Amino acid sequence: MAQVDDFLAVAQKEVGTVEVPENKTKYGAFTKHDGQPWCGSFVMWCADQAGVKVPNTVYTPAGAQAFIKAGTWQMAETATPEPGDIAYFDFPSDGVDRISHVGIVIKDNGDGTVWCIEGNTSPDKKGSQRNGGQVSKKLRGFKKNKKGEQISIVGFGRPKFKATGEAPAAPAAGKCPTCGK
Repeated sequence: MAQVDDFLAVAQKEVGTVEVPENKTKYGAFTKHDGQPWCGSFVMWCADQAGVKVPNTVYTPAGAQAFIKAGTWQMAETATPEPGDIAYFDFPSDGVDRISHVGIVIKDNGDGTVWCIEGNTSPDKKGSQRNGGQVSKKLRGFKKNKKGEQISIVGFGRPKFKATGEAPAAPAAGKCPTCGK
């Protein structure tokens, strides 16, 4: 199984997990931000469980900036999202005019929408989409779409996944293969 598949499987197993009490989760405990909004902590926990390196995205704008700096960012309007991409959200009319939520893409529907697994969102459209208290699978818009899904994704960060059985990088010439010195 490829690393991206492991990442998606970890996230999928968490669907339905609910915070108890508010903003208290194993994800927040993992990032040492328990008691705070935890969508970014959820992404980082899933990545850690699958051995995937992702930028620190506890503060979602900083996570997006890290992907931009690494050159692995796609703006939503020109994006071709792939499973395992990290979706960054700015929900219109939520009172927070910046990236304020993050999730994991599990499928691009090819129509301007993607399926994501997100931590700390509402399982339906009625509750808070960026502080809803549950891990949920959500249909989200990133371009104008016929499904009428609100465009809330501003961009995608793409982690660098290892393929199945991929060997670790070779040490630099003259370096010890064990310790790297």
